[in-house]
Amino acid sequence: MLNEKPLALVTSQQGGMRITAVNRLAVQQGLYAGQLLTEARALVMDLAVHDADPQADEKALVKLSRWCGRYTPWTKTCADENGTDGIFLDITGCAHLFGGEEALLQDLQRRLAEWGLDSRLAVADTAGAAWAAARYGKATLTRIPPGKQGGYLPRLPVAALRLDPDAVEALRRMGLKTIGQVLKLPRAPLVQRFGKILARRLDQALGKENEPIDPEAPHVPYRVRRVLAEPVLHTDYIATLIGGLAQDLVRPLNRDGQGARQLKLWLYRVDGHVASLVAGTARPSNDPVHLARLFAEKLDRLGSDFDAGFGIEVLSLEAMAVDPLPPAQLSHGAPTAPQGASDSDHPAFHQLVDRLSNRFGLAQVMCLEPKESHIPERAVAFKPVAEKSGGPADWRAEAYHEAGRPIMLLPCAEPIEVVAEVPEGPPRRFQWRRVTYQVAQTVGPERVAPEWWREEQHGRPRDYYCLQDGDGRRFWVYRDGLYQAQAAPPRWYMHGFFA
Repeated sequence: MLNEKPLALVTSQQGGMRITAVNRLAVQQGLYAGQLLTEARALVMDLAVHDADPQADEKALVKLSRWCGRYTPWTKTCADENGTDGIFLDITGCAHLFGGEEALLQDLQRRLAEWGLDSRLAVADTAGAAWAAARYGKATLTRIPPGKQGGYLPRLPVAALRLDPDAVEALRRMGLKTIGQVLKLPRAPLVQRFGKILARRLDQALGKENEPIDPEAPHVPYRVRRVLAEPVLHTDYIATLIGGLAQDLVRPLNRDGQGARQLKLWLYRVDGHVASLVAGTARPSNDPVHLARLFAEKLDRLGSDFDAGFGIEVLSLEAMAVDPLPPAQLSHGAPTAPQGASDSDHPAFHQLVDRLSNRFGLAQVMCLEPKESHIPERAVAFKPVAEKSGGPADWRAEAYHEAGRPIMLLPCAEPIEVVAEVPEGPPRRFQWRRVTYQVAQTVGPERVAPEWWREEQHGRPRDYYCLQDGDGRRFWVYRDGLYQAQAAPPRWYMHGFFA
């Protein structure tokens, strides 16, 4: 951190308070990490001292690593045995977007300096060589040409091999102070003395052994990004850019026959803050207009709560989850449902479900799911659309209505008072909620036997009737039980309504 005076962070260790980190001005005056605080105060009288906060430092480093996603999606925090923190960036295939490797490093260094962060950056073919050059190279910005790490590393100290302090000290006692001196010795004695880790670090730094960077962010199958020439502030411009990103994302999805199920939008601000928005779909979708609209509606709902800081400079759109999307029949340029399918198979229906789910929450948009039961209240159940792999159109309601079931059931059947011509006959008049209804037409009965294998069932059959009054209203009522000797008298209930 750049300051007007020397600064040191300290922690309590064996032997007293020791320095864990210093700023550049303190380094220029001879201070270093691991030094006793009493010795440092004797050298620098105006030294500013603060307690180190490793947890806060780790959170800040993770935040900075996430911001580095503006350059490449492959970022990972790293720390050596001495506690020196850093970030790995795998810029393979990304450097040309910023004018080359040197231009990328210069841009990164400039932005970090604007935030008051003193940085040392390096780029190389291997993570080990870049790590060594950034920490032990002479320059604050180093680029090792491709294949040249073998000529650069030998002059660096052995500590640049990412060994533990005890191994470094043992090498120094043997007179091996540089990597070049280690390379001149036979490999077998070194492995026998220091273990395989020394040979492994040498091979990783020289590129003889692969060392892939495992990113902290989860792998996503499809990702597109856009770096802006000038930062944007207004949500309308951001929504327009999202539309372009959706167009770019749909191209590889169409190529592979995939549809997006879950998407994430990353917004990189000029001040280093990174915001994200998540949207999901009930069924796989490759409609760029629809996908962009989901995020545009989220921005609209945020309204004044959306903080773009000093502007958004990079946008990235990821398809975190995809599913195979079968080809759809096109009619006048728009996809339509298959012939004979219900309205719930139409793409517009699923787009409506997606918009409602993203507005109110995935768990708040429900659909009916059939159950293996002939008891009406058990025959269907509500389930969030997002939990159904095929979406709400897997089960069509036509079969339910053809079975003589009403369009609406009461949450709980309500008792009614019935007057019938004969005990076993249908009602001629009934009273429900203090209102009396005269029955004009009757359909039924339909007997539904109890599910005897369920302990909670009371074991009485039901006789269902469809009743229509003089005003055309249609009710679904049932008689619980039968008129039999030595049995409790049956009771009547209102259970639902027809259209």
